[in-house]
Amino acid sequence: MSTGADRLAANAAALERELDWLDAVLHARLDLHFGQAGAVARIDDIAPPAASDSDHAELVARLGLGFDERLALALALAPHLRPRLLDSLFLRNTTLDRGFTEFGGWKGKLHGGFLPTAETAAFLAAGDDLARRFALRRRLDDDAPLRREGVLRLDHDAPGEPFFCVPLRLADEYLDLLTLGRRHKPDFSAGFPAHRLETPLGWSDLVLAPEVLAEIDAIRTWLAHSATLLDDWKLAKALKPGYRSLFYGPPGTGKTLTATLLGQASGADVYRIDLSMVVSKYIGETEKNLAHVFDQAASRNWLLFFDEADALFGKRTATSSSNDRHANQEVAYLLQRIEDFPGTVLLATNLKSNIDDAFARRFQSLVYFPMPDAAQRLRLWESVLLPTGRLAADVDLRRLADEHELAGGAIANVVRYAAIAALQTGRDQINAADLRRGIAKEMRKEGRTR
Repeated sequence: MSTGADRLAANAAALERELDWLDAVLHARLDLHFGQAGAVARIDDIAPPAASDSDHAELVARLGLGFDERLALALALAPHLRPRLLDSLFLRNTTLDRGFTEFGGWKGKLHGGFLPTAETAAFLAAGDDLARRFALRRRLDDDAPLRREGVLRLDHDAPGEPFFCVPLRLADEYLDLLTLGRRHKPDFSAGFPAHRLETPLGWSDLVLAPEVLAEIDAIRTWLAHSATLLDDWKLAKALKPGYRSLFYGPPGTGKTLTATLLGQASGADVYRIDLSMVVSKYIGETEKNLAHVFDQAASRNWLLFFDEADALFGKRTATSSSNDRHANQEVAYLLQRIEDFPGTVLLATNLKSNIDDAFARRFQSLVYFPMPDAAQRLRLWESVLLPTGRLAADVDLRRLADEHELAGGAIANVVRYAAIAALQTGRDQINAADLRRGIAKEMRKEGRTR
């Protein structure tokens, strides 16, 4: 049996025992609640399973989860692994001809089984014991292990309603970890408006001026040694744990690649926020969409990248209408979330002047990405074309670099066009005419003529 198969078997066996324990606790709680004779006088008499070699056991040990926290975690797992286990909570109150309020629960759109809420966890763990209910409330706070690590999600979408009525959801990342033994990496969806950025390129492929590279190196140093600076150097009182930087400059000058490489260097996933999915004309929706991304990122080692950031972080306007006030509230909310975010946030814009000054003052660095000079353009042409071995003898890369002011992104577009043109005419080499036509096409696209 392979190592992967062994891990799946170990995880399955551990979760089977955990669900059996949850089942025993559930039936004991129902017996106690309705005054029926049962096997135990207290649910605490039903000991949770002993630790085993599994991802679940490692998580329990790492977070130091106690009885009630393990119960909440098992409850969140049940609909995914043994949905029938919770069917007994569909029991109806014959006096009121409705479900029992104390059982909690919510109904999904497609799932036919009982879906637990925090109220369900409180019923199982505490029953009518208010002190224990309060203790569970503390264990489900934002800064408690299950929430701080992002294991459980409690999305409060109904302000003013009781805390415990919120659905008890297990994060996809931890569902995959506890079952399949791998970490789920979320990607773009309606509920997660961000794309994970990856690149096969390395730092040697990034062509920037020395002064820009020095700024980027300072960010790399912070990402690698922030814990040392905050803890060992005792700067935590004066410095916040997060880092915010604004990348600005013409399109195609390396802002996105730099953000991706910073994540690569620090071992962090880089997520580019899709602004079209975030911004909403409905009051409160933009904040809600962004909160979902920030909340997930806060418990993970993610680097958040806002491209074309002026669309979201633009200048505030005079409040001449309710729409203006709403727009300014969004900017204020974003400013606060970015300031409080414990990780790294990078913003990119083509026009720095469009960014609100209140944001700019709170950035740790503002990095200007200028158009590459002739020497840098030559490096870019060479890095893209020389490895192909398909340059015709009439191509003079130095002349192209000297005569045409193009950013790295534009040079890549020219090469793509030239390679396609060569293939279409049955050639296996790119010639000077292919590149000239590609440059002319790119110039027209940018509103420049040559």
